[in-house]
Amino acid sequence: MQNEAWLRMGSFLTVLVIMMLWEAILPNRVSPVARSKRWLSNFFLVFCGALVGRLFVPAGLAVVAIFADNMQFGLLNILSMPDWLVISLAVIMLDCLIYWQHRLFHRVPILWRLHKVHHADPHLDASTGLRFHPIEIALSLLVKALGILILGVPVEAILIFEILLNGSAIFNHSNIKLPSWLEWPLRKLVVTQAMHRIHHSQVVKETDSNYGFCLSIWDRLFNSYTKQAEAGDDGLKLGLKDYPNESSNTGIGTVLLMPFRDKPSNHSD
Repeated sequence: MQNEAWLRMGSFLTVLVIMMLWEAILPNRVSPVARSKRWLSNFFLVFCGALVGRLFVPAGLAVVAIFADNMQFGLLNILSMPDWLVISLAVIMLDCLIYWQHRLFHRVPILWRLHKVHHADPHLDASTGLRFHPIEIALSLLVKALGILILGVPVEAILIFEILLNGSAIFNHSNIKLPSWLEWPLRKLVVTQAMHRIHHSQVVKETDSNYGFCLSIWDRLFNSYTKQAEAGDDGLKLGLKDYPNESSNTGIGTVLLMPFRDKPSNHSD
């Protein structure tokens, strides 16, 4: 269990440092808000999310997987397959679960109140991939725990998936632009920066698309894929129209209280 924590932390920090250095050297956009203010808000939410994770699942999701394995509970525990296939299928199914969780947080008004904290960021960089309200983190942990139990996900798959999920979130939110010869083939497999920037568009129909975090297949499979923004990648306006000012989209108190300051509404109405 201790090795798992070190592996996750090591991979998380490695990807974060690499992408932040890449952004610093070859940035795609200039932030409309001071970087120090955005980072204070975003990394504070990371701290809160980590604290919530320890409170809700003190020993981690691996304990849920061990319980399911000991009880031989869950779909993958009752099927006879090689370990490599079980782990591969588990990672893919968890990624699909997160896709649908993401869609649900856009469609249910009370859940959107939490998720809009992520979308209110007026700029995208590696820190945005970590900007989630702690209550959303708690709900996501419960969804993952339930999915692990029902599917019978092995411990090894959880470790691989968590590393991929965190790495993908940092990668596809990063303020970089891949060359076209690389970006278009790559997005056939994984979610790229240009693909995910569309999801952070101020245009509602674009926000309600490209929900994938790691694998890009789910958006094509479930008819939520947008190939290109109407304004093009360079003309894309990021963030939410309801939070246009620095005082409304940054600040520790602002991001923590954001879900409770407005009436719950479906942004797609």
